[in-house]
Amino acid sequence: MESIFKNRKLLIATKHQKEKVIAPIVESELGVTCFIDNSFDTDIIGTFTGEVERELDPISTVREKCLQAMKINNCDLGIASEGSFGPHPSIFFVNADDEFLIFIDKLRNIEVIVRELSTTTNFNGKQVQNQKELLEFADQIGFPTHGLILRKLKDEKTDIHKGITDIENLKNSFELLWAKYNSVYVETDMRAMFNPTRMNVIKNVTKKLVQKIKSTCPQCKTPGFGITDSKKGLKCSLCGSPTDSILSYVYICNHCQFTKEEIYPLNKTTEDPMYCNYCNP
Repeated sequence: MESIFKNRKLLIATKHQKEKVIAPIVESELGVTCFIDNSFDTDIIGTFTGEVERELDPISTVREKCLQAMKINNCDLGIASEGSFGPHPSIFFVNADDEFLIFIDKLRNIEVIVRELSTTTNFNGKQVQNQKELLEFADQIGFPTHGLILRKLKDEKTDIHKGITDIENLKNSFELLWAKYNSVYVETDMRAMFNPTRMNVIKNVTKKLVQKIKSTCPQCKTPGFGITDSKKGLKCSLCGSPTDSILSYVYICNHCQFTKEEIYPLNKTTEDPMYCNYCNP
């Protein structure tokens, strides 16, 4: 595997210092030499604070970000990431960090995408009425190691104070906004360089990415042979009826379309009756 990528230059498309966690992993695992382009502004594709709306879905966004940066730098190997934050899709009252990471090799027409949906996040926001409430929120989210953003209202797109990481700046920004609008909304700054918790999720998804890159198709040996689908239907151990639990994973090669199905991928041949719709309706 190393021979495919070894000694090639790989562009990490970021302006938020994600290379700090991405570069050491991909350089060690793939033998590439990473670099960034400080002049490339990823915010033109969308910002967390809403001044520039993200028009595409996360996968299209991360692909466009990577391809734009690669084109500008005349580079055939690139990585980009895109994060979204909000309520977890299946766990009530829990916020999630949904990270996508893409690897593109234009020389060999390879694209590998991985996703990490993590509940390890401090994503939060609150309308505050005074400095006491502000400081309580700051303490709750891990300030000052985690940055904060202040603005008039949650969806206000002007007069936004970003990247606040010291107490005096926090207090001064609050007083300025309060004096002007009599209203202040505080939120976590989710840009990677201001959010070590998110940075750690990006580190974890990078590890997942290199493992998928190093997984090659049994037929054509193209990197990125990974799970593309799952099938439900694991049988109940009591009645034998199919349950909603995973019976198999399906792998499909993007290059040659070779398909493999892995039965009982979680080392379970039957499911507990408590998860059976017949035994436990």
